[in-house]
Amino acid sequence: MINMRPTKNPMPTQDPHKRAHNFKEVALGYDENTAIDEAKRCLNCKNPSCVKGCPVNINIPSFIAEVAKGEFEKAYQIIDKSSSLPAICGRVCPQEKQCEGQCIKLKVPVMENGKKVGNMEPVAIGRLERFVADYHREHASDVDRDITKKNHKVAIIGSGPSGLSCASDLAKMGYDCTIFEALHVAGGVLMYGIPEFRLPKDIVQYEINGLKKLGVHIVTDMVIGQVLSIDELMEKEGFEACFIGTGAGLPRFMNIPGENAKGVYSANEFLTRTNLMKAYKDDSKTPIEHAKNVAVVGGGNVAMDALRCALRLGAEHVYCVYRRSEEELPARKEEVEHAKEEGIIFHFLNNPVEIIEDKEGNMKTNPNYGCVKGLKCIKMELGEPDDSGRRRPVPIPGSEFVLDVDCVIMALGTSPNPLIKNTTKGIETNKHGCLIVNEETNETTKPHVFAGGDAVTGAATVILAMGAGKKAAKYIDEYLSSK
Repeated sequence: MINMRPTKNPMPTQDPHKRAHNFKEVALGYDENTAIDEAKRCLNCKNPSCVKGCPVNINIPSFIAEVAKGEFEKAYQIIDKSSSLPAICGRVCPQEKQCEGQCIKLKVPVMENGKKVGNMEPVAIGRLERFVADYHREHASDVDRDITKKNHKVAIIGSGPSGLSCASDLAKMGYDCTIFEALHVAGGVLMYGIPEFRLPKDIVQYEINGLKKLGVHIVTDMVIGQVLSIDELMEKEGFEACFIGTGAGLPRFMNIPGENAKGVYSANEFLTRTNLMKAYKDDSKTPIEHAKNVAVVGGGNVAMDALRCALRLGAEHVYCVYRRSEEELPARKEEVEHAKEEGIIFHFLNNPVEIIEDKEGNMKTNPNYGCVKGLKCIKMELGEPDDSGRRRPVPIPGSEFVLDVDCVIMALGTSPNPLIKNTTKGIETNKHGCLIVNEETNETTKPHVFAGGDAVTGAATVILAMGAGKKAAKYIDEYLSSK
């Protein structure tokens, strides 16, 4: 029986005052009864638009129907046919812009006293996906897959979501896959970029261990382009095809005065130290400075992660400085709400123009650069729309002011590292440094070398990267099968 309640079942969370001081997961997940109740809100549409909104084309209505019946393992098996990382996607994907954004319930009116007062909320697809994946991890035993091995070797460069997805699909087809990871642990941005309180690392490693059980080899501390080139992999190591999923880890800065001061971080460095190196622990070998007042420049999901990490590292005041209005924040609504609940202070329509330095504060280590003691900003107003369709922020003359901070984190986006391009003949990139690929097959300008994820698109989402990995796996299979 369909439950026509207009709103989603709320997600249980840690108390904001407690979670602001620990790195434990904020969202606690649905229990069985809540999951069943939420699943019964699905209308079981004949032409489900939610599937079209999913970059990996999960059969969403079918898995939700199994949840509604309490058949959680059957639901998992349906998801597993399309997605290799459901526990991760259920936590970090922007469902509100993808599957849930296409839910028919958004068009169903809510009536009070014969008048329309709004529309229903979509089914909580992401929360149900997370529940199903967690249930499988906690209750299911491993099932041996009947895989016919193929005598073809494929190299996967990078162990982020696109590389993991590509390797998973190819391994299930029987290919001999080896993932080469530059860092000392596999997982890419899932390990170094997304905080523990949003994506527990044991969940990432569980998914990676699943790949190993499929026969995927993982080589860490291997920087392709430095230790070995792509040409050496294919000409000397016997790999017949290659997938590049190296992400976009090169940070952007504003090029304003004072950016070289001590206490200025890129969000990439700050989050890597915090998430991968566990800089928040007392015995960390790579500690990070625990600032009292922190400003994070930017408004995306990475900015939200940096803001909330800074708070958990002991900052007394944490400011989000964003040059547009709140309505234009690109970060997920849920992450913004969590940040506000935890005490993050938002400065909308403000843009940094200078980092104020204390020249005497760093004399012992580097006399050329001082320490951060303030962030000078100018207030903005929205003008005419720019190329993105959003109203362009315009400075208001004479509106400058200084935020009293001792740390500034730049979360302005990233671009791909040029190492692969610079060491591989035949690989071409666009003006942003992103690899150029055939849009249909994801093959690069170098034959039999494919690519996907942030290395192609620039910084994007986990699920879009996974979709690119799946597409590349399909065409790698077509190429190798034709041999």
